[in-house]
Amino acid sequence: MANLVETVTETVRSIGVKAAYGERVTIDGVEIMPVALVWFGFGAGGEGAGGDGDSGDGGGGGGGAAIPIGAYVSGDAGPTFRPNLIALLAVLIPLSWVGGKALSRVIRALKK
Repeated sequence: MANLVETVTETVRSIGVKAAYGERVTIDGVEIMPVALVWFGFGAGGEGAGGDGDSGDGGGGGGGAAIPIGAYVSGDAGPTFRPNLIALLAVLIPLSWVGGKALSRVIRALKK
């Protein structure tokens, strides 16, 4: 089991933005480095007895995601961050909605 954990750790350590979106690229003398949010999650379970005496099977799984949030672009004044507006909107719109709902509930609770 410990060997499996070490193997997964080494594999995940080598995965990241480079695996999802590639290395730095130079186009017409301008260097572009992609930036992304990358995360992984893993879980496992062992065999056990259920409450009614049935034996359960073991299992496990994992998954990950990579969201491109922008790129650093080299320039005369140094590298500048250029955001990916589609990914930014995909994150900010639901976040704003949830924040607004939470704020309205807090205000409603304070009025009572």
